[in-house]
Amino acid sequence: MLDVVVVGAGPNGLTAAVELARRGFSVAVFEARSTVGGGARTEELTLPGFRHDPCSAAHPLAINSPAFRALPLERYGLEWLHAELPMAHPFPDGSAAVLARTVGETAASFGPRDAGAYRRLVEPFLPKWDTLARDFMSLPLTALPRDPVTLARFGLAGLPPSTLLMRRFRDEPAKALFSGLVAHVMAPLGGFATSAIGLVFALAAHARGWPLARGGSQSLSDALAAYLRDLGGSVHTDYEVKRLDDLPPARAYVFDTSPTALARIAGFGNHYGGYRYGPGVFKVDYALDGPVPWTAKEARAAGTVQVGASSAEIGSALRAASREGRAPDRPFLITVQPSVVDPSRAPAGKHVFWAYGHVPHGWTGDLTDAIERQLERFAPGFRDRVLARATAGPPELAARNANYIGGDIASGAVSGLQLLLRPRPTLFPYRTPHPAVFICSSATPPGPGVHGMSGHNAAKAVWKRLRQI
Repeated sequence: MLDVVVVGAGPNGLTAAVELARRGFSVAVFEARSTVGGGARTEELTLPGFRHDPCSAAHPLAINSPAFRALPLERYGLEWLHAELPMAHPFPDGSAAVLARTVGETAASFGPRDAGAYRRLVEPFLPKWDTLARDFMSLPLTALPRDPVTLARFGLAGLPPSTLLMRRFRDEPAKALFSGLVAHVMAPLGGFATSAIGLVFALAAHARGWPLARGGSQSLSDALAAYLRDLGGSVHTDYEVKRLDDLPPARAYVFDTSPTALARIAGFGNHYGGYRYGPGVFKVDYALDGPVPWTAKEARAAGTVQVGASSAEIGSALRAASREGRAPDRPFLITVQPSVVDPSRAPAGKHVFWAYGHVPHGWTGDLTDAIERQLERFAPGFRDRVLARATAGPPELAARNANYIGGDIASGAVSGLQLLLRPRPTLFPYRTPHPAVFICSSATPPGPGVHGMSGHNAAKAVWKRLRQI
């Protein structure tokens, strides 16, 4: 009999498996797709030789993750590549705000009236970032805070809505960039604790940047799987699990799946009936004949580019997708241009690029034209460089990854109390009604993103359970 079976080979499932294998438990992972990766994969979606990331591509949370930093993933091929700028936020007039590695360069891009306000916001937390990240991402009850005072100060700054925090800024560059940071998790700007979202992304960039993995996000997943095998664990692909009886006997089962799928497989009925799924996204992967012709020079040097003319425009796009049930006319876009720092991702002289905008949950329309009209505002001539495109709306995203229900790449709404208490209001989120069954997906704290901490935290809960047995 195995000690642990893990269902789902995304970053959280693989991290949970690695953490348990490191402690001497026998572990097997079962994955429905033909390759491991979940939201961290790399595939040729458009033309031969163009390697795209179907979901995540830039990894500010991964490089700052306490779980990943404790693992020897570099020995298994993971290499982080950094663009000159982690992120840029261009404006239609050709100017741009930037999220740079240094606080000073970032503050300077906001202009003299907001530079001081930004420094006062982030500088108190930056020297203690590693401890703060560990405390923030390990909650709840998986570890006692190492620095409860700093965590409490962060809570005071982060729990209010981002619209309240942004009153510190007077001009649009700072407001728009910070609004875009919040929008990375598809949360309305006025929601509870949205200030914390923006702060985490900003601090992560200043601490270690927003890198990309050489060769694509698949490199991270492959490194986790290779390390697991060296620890004695096994990985089984093309293995779809429809009920618990499909799995071999084990002392514990860990699911890197949506709560909906777990309830169906384990027979938990309506146990997660109150769990809410959020807006979806519409994503386009591009093969380009050259780099994106951004008007702002800063955008041409950045790995990630946020596209939204103002904080008001960004807020309107989020409201349309999350509350009004319609696709925005001018979508806020998150874009990543991997081949700016990794020429291996495309043939010589060519580039890969992706962009996505927010749409209502389960939306079945086509946002391609709206996305490209928005890109043309900031990069005139963009369409002329398109060699091929691969589009994916909510139905296609859900077909690629069963955790993306209705196109929700956050695996659950990141708003209200569900931002902190996922997948149920409980202090033990990784446990389920069955004492031997656990959940470790992004539907558990600390929530969405490629950081492995949900798997890391769940592994601790499993370890404690097995020790009790």
